[in-house]
Amino acid sequence: MTNQEAKDALNKIIDKARVHLYKPIQIAEILYRDRINKDVDLNDLESYRTKSRNWRDIVCLQFLGRTSTSSARYQDDVFNENAVPPEAIKLLAQINKENNGIVEEYIYTKFKQRFSQLSTGLDYCNTHDTESFMLVEFLEMFWLEPGLRRSIDKIYEIIVYSIFSSIIEIIGLKIDAYIDESKLVVLNEFYGFAKKILGFSENQTKLTIPGKINRVGVTNAADRGLDMWSNFGLTIQVKHLSLTEELAESIVNAVSSDRIILICKSSEESVLLSILNQIGWKSKIQSIVTESELISWYETALRGKYSKVIGDKLLQKIKNEIQVEFPTIDNTEFNNFLELRKYRTNVTRF
Repeated sequence: MTNQEAKDALNKIIDKARVHLYKPIQIAEILYRDRINKDVDLNDLESYRTKSRNWRDIVCLQFLGRTSTSSARYQDDVFNENAVPPEAIKLLAQINKENNGIVEEYIYTKFKQRFSQLSTGLDYCNTHDTESFMLVEFLEMFWLEPGLRRSIDKIYEIIVYSIFSSIIEIIGLKIDAYIDESKLVVLNEFYGFAKKILGFSENQTKLTIPGKINRVGVTNAADRGLDMWSNFGLTIQVKHLSLTEELAESIVNAVSSDRIILICKSSEESVLLSILNQIGWKSKIQSIVTESELISWYETALRGKYSKVIGDKLLQKIKNEIQVEFPTIDNTEFNNFLELRKYRTNVTRF
C-alpha cells in the first residue's frame, strides 16, 4: 500500500461517515496516542482495536454528549481491508508523526466542517417562520450537501415525527384503556402486574391517556427495523428511498406489528398496489405515505386554516429534534481541546 492509497482510504470513511464521524475520530485518536503517548503497537491490531473505541468515546462524549451505539462488529469494520486496515494506519501514523499531527488535524477539521454544515440546516429553521419555511428547500439542503447526505435518513425521521406528533397533539387525541368487566377476576389474580404495568387497581379499571408518537431514539446506529411507534397501535418505518417490493418485504419481516405505516420518498402506483395486495402484507401495512403527501401536510400546517395553532409548534419540534439528534459542538470545549493539542482547523489536505 502507498501513502496515497492510505490517504484515499481515510477520505473514503470520512466521506461515508455520518455527521458524527465516529470512525474517523477513532483513527485520529489512534494516531494521537501513537504520536504523543507512544503506547500503541501499530504492528498488533489487538493492542488498539478495543482501546481505541474508548479513546474515541472520551472525545465524542466531550463534544457530542454521546457515543456510537452501533454493534462492536460494525464499529470494528473500520479496520477492514475496504476501510482503513492496519497497513494504512501505519502509513498514516508515519505521515502524522513527520508533520506534527497533521492527519489528526485534518480529521478534526473535517469534524468541525460537518457541524458547521449542519448548523446551516438549523439556521434555516431559526430564520424561517410559518410563512417562509418550505419543506422541499429544507430537505434539499441535506440532499445537496455531500457532508450531510449520509444523515438524510435521520432528517426524514425528524420531519415525519414533527408533523405527526404536532397534529396528534393539536387535535387532542385521547386513548381509552379499560378492562372487560367479565375479566376483573383475572385482573385481581395479577394485581401486581395490573398496578405496575397497566396502572390499574381494584378501584381504577379505566384510563384515558393522550395519544402520542415516539421516536425509538436519537441514534445513528445501523437500522434496526423500527423508527417510531405510537401508544395507539401504530409502528412507523421511515425510508428516504423510493419504495420497492423488496424494501417493503424487508420492513415487514423486521417489524413485529400488524399496523405498519411506511414512509418513503416516492413510489409508483403499480408498486403501491402490488405491495398492498401481497398476501400476508395487506393485514400488516396500514398505509404508505410518500414525500409529496408530507409536503402537502406541511403546507397545510404552516399556511392552512389552523396554521396559527400548529405552525409554530411544528417548527419548534423540528429545531428541538435536530438539536437533540445532532448536538452542536460546544465551541468553548472544542476550542480548548484544539488549543490543548495545538491543532489547526484549516488543514484541508496532507
